Formats: sequence, C-alpha cells, structure tokens
Amino acid sequence: MVWSRTGNPSRLRPGSILLTWKASTRGGMDVTALLGLATTEDTLAIWPTLNGDWTPLVHPSLFEVTGLHAALSVATDAVNLAHHLAFP
Repeated sequence: MVWSRTGNPSRLRPGSILLTWKASTRGGMDVTALLGLATTEDTLAIWPTLNGDWTPLVHPSLFEVTGLHAALSVATDAVNLAHHLAFP
C-alpha cells in the first residue's frame, strides 16, 4: 500500500493500492483509494468529508480488495499454467 498526500506519485504496480487524502472544503478529509492493475489504475472508493480517525472506515474495504486481488492472481496463474500444460 502506498500513502500519499499529494496524489499519484507514479504508475502503480499491479495489486498496489494508492491511498490519497486532502482537506475537504466542507471540513474533514476527502480520501480516495486507487488499485494498480496490469494496464491501468482503477478507483476503488472515494470517502468524502471524513472526520477524526477515518482508518476504521477505510481499512476493511482495502483489506477486502487486497484479498480479492490475491485470489484473482492465483486463479490467473492457475489458468495460465493449465493452458501451458494443455498446449505446450
């Protein structure tokens, strides 16, 4: 996971999560999470105007996404291996 107060520092590696935050115009913090994919980056979530300690709200979503990404990576590797064994 990458933490940044200034936005996207560079291209994210596949499976990496970039968490950015900035002061909201309505008070609190606007928090955004991006997921690095093989060819792009995708917005996972946007939490507007979070106040106080916002980690209990953000952490479960990030935990679920990292688990899902790991499961999809294993499934992709299994399919690639099966294809390689079937068509050498």
